[in-house]
Parts: sequence; structure tokens; C-alpha cells
Amino acid sequence: MQVLMLNGSPRKDGNTSIALEEMEKVFRSEGIEVTTIQVGNQAIRGCMACGGCSRLGKCVFDDIVNEIAPLFEKADGLVVASPVYYASANATLVACLDRLFYSTGFDKRMKVGASVVCARRGGTTATFDELNKYFTICGMPVASSQYWNNIHGREKGEAVEDAEGMQTMRTLARNMSFLMKSIALGKQAFGLPEREEWAPTHFIR
Repeated sequence: MQVLMLNGSPRKDGNTSIALEEMEKVFRSEGIEVTTIQVGNQAIRGCMACGGCSRLGKCVFDDIVNEIAPLFEKADGLVVASPVYYASANATLVACLDRLFYSTGFDKRMKVGASVVCARRGGTTATFDELNKYFTICGMPVASSQYWNNIHGREKGEAVEDAEGMQTMRTLARNMSFLMKSIALGKQAFGLPEREEWAPTHFIR
């Protein structure tokens, strides 16, 4: 089994990395392969809703988003992690996720998603909610922990001192591992849930 982790922090080896590294230890102990990509320090522009991806099969902006797409398709689970800026995720990560989810046409149902948030103090729950919406719009079950998936620290390395936050990361990784393995067994026995033809509407008709 494989998990893809996207680090939305611009700082390599910062507090967001500490959270992901704690999860990675658990994943590897569970026999799960982990790929971690630092996206927060990349130059990633936002989606233009141009529709070019529907013709090309990939985003028209040929950058790291198109490199991540096949890894996401192959993965059984996706972890997205971000520091908190103004009670929101890092804008670079949001641009990456907007384009990654919009431009990829493969079936994402039953891939397990988890969001991780790191902050000095506040804004974690708003960011947590923001990131989880990427999973719920495309049929991805959301892994939970013993608390909201956040960890605290300001200066580099301080997250290690957040004992509850570190425990939350380990519990999240264990729960996510269990969920991915359970879904794999369920798919073998029952297949994917039946999917109805999409019935798009808007607020005028």
C-alpha cells in the first residue's frame, strides 16, 4: 500500500515536517510505502478554470502538479499538511490542490484522505476544515484521530514538545493505515459503491 504526503510548508524540516515524519514512522511500521513531496516552497500558480485539462488530460501549466498527479492516482491515501497563515492554509498548497483535484480525471473514491495543520496558536480548525473539503467532494473517506489533526509550534523544532499533538499524529497514521487496509479488503470482496450519473444543477435551474 502507498501513501502520498504533501508538505505545504515553505520551510524544509520545520514543524509541519515534524508532524509528517511522526506519521511516516507509523506508516512504515505498518508496511505502507510513503512518498513525501515538499510543495510549499514551489512556484505554483492557481487554477484559471480554463478547461484545458479536459482536453489534455493534465493541467495546462506543466509544473510539479502534473508530476504529483500520477503519484496521487497510484496512492491508497493522501495526507496534506499545512502551516496556518491568517486562519487558512498556505496559498501555495491551496493552488496545488485546486489544480491537482480539478485537472485529474481518475476515480478518487475510497482513497483515504487526511489533513494535518500546524500553528503557533489559533486558526487550526478553520484550516483543517478547508483542507478536508478536497476529500469530501470526490468520495474520499476522511481519516480521523483522537483530536483534530493539529500540532503546535512556532520556532523550528518546537512541535516536538507538543506531546498531545505528536500523539495525535501517531494515532492518525494508525487509524489511516487501518482504514486503507480495510477498504482494500472491502474492494476485493464487494468492489466500489455504485455510482449514479452526475446530475449537475445550479441555483438558477
